[in-house]
Amino acid sequence: MTTTATDAVPAYEDVKAARERVHGVVRPVPVLETDRGSFGTARVFLALDFTQSTGSFKDRGAANFTAAHLTAGTMPAAGVVIASGGNAGLACAWAAQRNAIPATVFLPTTAPAVKVAKLRTYGADVRQVGAEYAEAAAAAARFAADTGALASHAYDDPYIAAGAGTLLGEIHAQVPGLDTVIVAVGGGGLFTGTAVAAHALGVRVVAVEPENCRALNAAIEAGEVVDVEVDSVAADSLGARRVSRAALHWARRTGARSVLVTDDAIRAARQLLWDHRHLAVEHAAATALAALTSGAYTPGDGERVAVVLCGANTDPSDLVTT
Repeated sequence: MTTTATDAVPAYEDVKAARERVHGVVRPVPVLETDRGSFGTARVFLALDFTQSTGSFKDRGAANFTAAHLTAGTMPAAGVVIASGGNAGLACAWAAQRNAIPATVFLPTTAPAVKVAKLRTYGADVRQVGAEYAEAAAAAARFAADTGALASHAYDDPYIAAGAGTLLGEIHAQVPGLDTVIVAVGGGGLFTGTAVAAHALGVRVVAVEPENCRALNAAIEAGEVVDVEVDSVAADSLGARRVSRAALHWARRTGARSVLVTDDAIRAARQLLWDHRHLAVEHAAATALAALTSGAYTPGDGERVAVVLCGANTDPSDLVTT
């Protein structure tokens, strides 16, 4: 691997290596085109990566992380530990179960019940600590130090980010002439992997965050990683207090466009996906589409745009049937 566990910045060679590791383990992403004319003359495609085994793109990074450490002989008998808002923990537990590895997952007490219940089906030791991801992360770090378990990370790990980066190649193969990919950003794992692949494939990246969960946007503005307040309907998936340094690095290198959307816009985009496609997605997934539906990002004439719908571990009871 080009990077190591102490390096924060994966390269395209890492994404290509991840593609070999996860082939046949993760599911190829389905890509659907929206109705022509919905966004002017632009052609917009939905990448449904919530169809992975655990309901989110996180399977890609977890499968790569686990396979890489097993191959290297660096997976301890104590197994793996991770802190998560839910989806990364699900993917970690899934990948561990596939390989008969113990998994301990720390979640904030605010994690959606649907994710907590699903986690237990993968045989994980589930522990809920604190009201925010950062508090769960601190508890996971203490657990790793005490037990010798291998610490995974929800987003700030080169194997995790490189695994996430395998998604764009699959989209690119299905959308010839792809110009732009739109992704929601929390801590930056999906963004980093996507930006690495996009740079190699000549695709621009639009990074979308809720107005009150703007870790990447604030880092770009400040010129360095900074802490931000976390308060959004999408905070369970996008509620990182700070973005990874790798995400900031690749945002600068690619000149990624960073946009913000309101919670109302996120709710509206999520409802739109239900009304028009019967897709029940997480608010985090709807955040990416909200960039288009709210006008935060307006594609040019004939632009080919892929919107990543990253997760669907949600309770659909609040979606209104019309």
